[in-house]
Amino acid sequence: MSNKYSSDHMANERTFLAWIRTSIGIIALGFVVEKFALFVKQMGFILNNSNLDFQFTPSKGYSTIIGFLLVILGIVTSAMAFIKFRLTAKQIENDNYRPFYLFDLILTVAVLIAGIMLAVYLKP
Repeated sequence: MSNKYSSDHMANERTFLAWIRTSIGIIALGFVVEKFALFVKQMGFILNNSNLDFQFTPSKGYSTIIGFLLVILGIVTSAMAFIKFRLTAKQIENDNYRPFYLFDLILTVAVLIAGIMLAVYLKP
């Protein structure tokens, strides 16, 4: 294996690891969003059962759904990253690499949708 192929494989692996870090970040964000919803529900229960003069009304409850969808998005991102990594490695070995942007487009659209959902949920 020549140095060119070796450096191409190393670049492919670095890209794969970057996608894995991204998927971990998306999963962690989903987990935090979900746990924040649980925290808000518990605080509502505590505040409503206290001797305070106001009633706490928790939000609509979409954060559980959004958190779950973010975790699923992170899992799908990880799986797609591995598939893209293996396909690129085969193309490098066969010396016929062709860029494939569908994965990038799908992930970008999914993250945009998740961001819009969070922005709508958090709007003042």
